[in-house]
Amino acid sequence: MPGRQSNEMEDLTLLGNQGTKYVFEYAPEVLESFDNKHAYRDYFVKFNFPEFTSLCPITGQPDFATLHISYIPDVKMVESKSLKLYLFSFRNHGDFHEDCINIIMNDLIKLMNPRYIEVWGKFTPRGGISIDPYCNYGRPDSKYEQMAEHRMMNHDLYPEKIDNR
Repeated sequence: MPGRQSNEMEDLTLLGNQGTKYVFEYAPEVLESFDNKHAYRDYFVKFNFPEFTSLCPITGQPDFATLHISYIPDVKMVESKSLKLYLFSFRNHGDFHEDCINIIMNDLIKLMNPRYIEVWGKFTPRGGISIDPYCNYGRPDSKYEQMAEHRMMNHDLYPEKIDNR
């Protein structure tokens, strides 16, 4: 049956809520999920988040990035407003770029148990260098594990043209 029924969305508390509270410290508990009505099919869901901010754990200076999160859902999917609030919660979180990207992927795996997921952070330069950590995961002992290995080895074969972001 096309469309969502109200009982399918009872656990979603953030979408449409006019009293949204923005959390300024790392808060994985804000993530919410809903059932995938098309779990019989492989398909990608991609989020682009051009306003990611975290803090350098040493200097406390802000770091800015565009995040790309792509996943093949199984039974559960992440609700986008909760994802936005979760990513916003890194605003005052002090961690290295590589740690932030792996933490995000781990939290999304815990929430959804996707068949496949990848998270790529494209951080703006600081001190004359940009850092673009990439991580992925494929469900063990499945074609998705093989896909993760292949994409890891080939994810940056055609690097983007850097134009000072």
